[in-house]
Amino acid sequence: MKKVIPFKIPKSSKEFVRFQEDRLPYFYDKLHQHPQIQLSCILRGEGKLLVGDYLGRFKPGNIFLLGRDVPHVFRSDKVYYDADTQLECHALTVFFEIEALGQSFWEADELQEARAFLGKLKGCYQVQGINQAVFVRQIEQLRGKTGLNKMLAGLQLLHVLLQEARLERLNLDDQVQDLSEREGRRMDQVLHFLMEHSYRAIPLEEAAAVANLSREAFCRFFKERTRKTFTAFLNEIRIGNACQLLLQEDATVASVAYGAGFSNLSHFNRVFKNQIGCSPKVYRQSGRAELQLR
Repeated sequence: MKKVIPFKIPKSSKEFVRFQEDRLPYFYDKLHQHPQIQLSCILRGEGKLLVGDYLGRFKPGNIFLLGRDVPHVFRSDKVYYDADTQLECHALTVFFEIEALGQSFWEADELQEARAFLGKLKGCYQVQGINQAVFVRQIEQLRGKTGLNKMLAGLQLLHVLLQEARLERLNLDDQVQDLSEREGRRMDQVLHFLMEHSYRAIPLEEAAAVANLSREAFCRFFKERTRKTFTAFLNEIRIGNACQLLLQEDATVASVAYGAGFSNLSHFNRVFKNQIGCSPKVYRQSGRAELQLR
């Protein structure tokens, strides 16, 4: 059984770098946050990544860097929850507890560039522009290291991120809001509900009831924490699901639209083009062509 962790991971003030390897049927699926900077490399598994105002997908080969106290969740696709499936999710994660080294350590002249870099990390970034295989091996080497060797290996990873990597900012908002434990649990309930029921019409009153809030209070709560309206966020989930269906199935565009939760085909086409930049038909053709080239 998967270990359930609290919304906020207890802070450790002694360990500068911590290595974690997850090999599970599906990734931990509760919205949570922690004071450590997080570096995650996805080796197997696909699903949705939610971080603040960002809603996108993760897949094998993706490397993500998350700043401190950023509410996030890597929610695996439904197929991974099927008891009969042999699929596995596999990720390597490194947590950096910057304060473990003490404030005076980071005041050294040689560390000012690194200090500024770490201080500017807000939200979530996708790590690009590096030799991925080499970087993954560097992360894996943390598995058996202890003491000073472990700390130096962690600093080497930070050096690669600072000097070699290109970080693509995923969040549009400069500030990803820290959530209290109560807010985090409420938001997690809402997100879980939307993911599970996005295929059907969801009245605003029903979503508000999940959060145990009035319509007006729910709209404020949701907008303040995602920087998006309830409808816009729900449409993003549906379009993401539609993209999967377009590439995985031979169903008509209309069937995909209705299966993703849209009740009107023209509305689906309009929302799809606004979010993706092309029509569903063109997306399917280009996406399948790309898959054949791999």
